[in-house]
Amino acid sequence: MVSISLCMIVKDEEDVLARCLESVAGLVDEIIVVDTGSTDRTREIAARFTSQVFEFPWQDDFAAARNASFSHASMDYCMWLDADDVLLEADQAALLELKETLDPAVSVVMSPYHTGFDQSGRVTFSYYRERLIKNHAGMRWVGAVHEAITPVGQILYASFAVTHRKSRPSDPDRNLRIYQAQLAAGAELDPRQRFYYGRELYYHQRWDEALAVFEEFLEEGRGWVENCIDACCLCAYCHEQLDQPEAALAALLRTFAYDLPRAETCCEMGRWFLQRERLAQAAYWYTLALTCSRDDRRGCFVSPDCYGYLPYIQLCVCYSRLGDQKRAEAFNELAAACKPDSPAVLQNRAWFQSQRETPL
Repeated sequence: MVSISLCMIVKDEEDVLARCLESVAGLVDEIIVVDTGSTDRTREIAARFTSQVFEFPWQDDFAAARNASFSHASMDYCMWLDADDVLLEADQAALLELKETLDPAVSVVMSPYHTGFDQSGRVTFSYYRERLIKNHAGMRWVGAVHEAITPVGQILYASFAVTHRKSRPSDPDRNLRIYQAQLAAGAELDPRQRFYYGRELYYHQRWDEALAVFEEFLEEGRGWVENCIDACCLCAYCHEQLDQPEAALAALLRTFAYDLPRAETCCEMGRWFLQRERLAQAAYWYTLALTCSRDDRRGCFVSPDCYGYLPYIQLCVCYSRLGDQKRAEAFNELAAACKPDSPAVLQNRAWFQSQRETPL
C-alpha cells in the first residue's frame, strides 16, 4: 500500500477546515497544513488533526505556497485539498481502494473535481485535476494564480472525486489584483496564465479587455486546445454583452477549428438560434449535442447537463414552438429521465396536461 501526505495551504478557514480534514483524516498517513496568515482559529483547528502546522508568508503566489506545503511531505505521494473541499463517503471508499491497489510506478493520479451543483446537489460542472503527485519526482506547482502541475511519467485517471463546497464567497478581486501586479512589474504571462487572466477580466465584466486578451491568446497559437475552445466561447459571451451577435456566432463557430464539437458548444449554438426564434436551426444544434461523446479525461471543463438534460429540455421548447407537441412532450420526458425533479420538466408536464384537457 502506498502512503499519502495531505498538503494544504490555508488562511482564515475556521468555518470549513474541520469538515475537510474529518472527511480525509483516516485515509492519509500525514497531514501538513501551511498557514499563510490566518487571524481566526484556523491554526487551532488544524492542530487538532496534526502537529505539522507551518507558517508561510503570503507572497501573492499560490504555486509558491503549494510548493512550500509539498516540501514538508515525507510519504510516497502528495495530495492537495483546499479547505472548502470535502470527500463524500463514496469517494472516501474509492480513495482507500486506490491507495491499496495503486501501482507505485504511477507518477500522477488525476481525479474529478466537482465544483458546480444544481438545487438537488447533482454535479453541473466538473473537470479532472492532478490530485496525487509522486513525492520527490521533480514536479512543481507553477502559476501565481490557477496554479497547476504539469504531469509527467505514468498517469492514472481515478474514480474518486473531490467536492468543492464553499460556505462563503471568496475575495472576487484577488486573482485579478495578482495578475495586474505581475503585469505592472513587467512579468510576461505564459499562455495558460494569459487565458486565465482573460477569464478574470471576463468575470469582472470588462468585456473589451477580456476580448483583447483572449484574441491575443488565440492568435499566438500556443495554448492548450481545451483552453482555446473555452476562450472562443468566452469571446462569444463578451461579444453578446457588447451587442455584437454576429461576432458571437463567429466565435462559437471558431471552436470547431480546434477539435470535434463539444456538447457544451453545441448547446451554446442552439441557444444563439433559439434566442432569435430560428427554431429549426436551434433544434439541429441541440440534437447534435446529444451525439457528442463526453470524455472528461481530456481535462476540459465539463457541464454534464449538456450531454443530456439541457438538449432534451431545449428540444422540448423548440418543437413545442414549432407546433409538434407530441415530439416536444417526448423530449420533456427524456429530460425527466435525467432530472425527475426539474422545475422546468414539471412545469412542462403540467402545461401538456392542460392542453390535453382543454376542449377543442
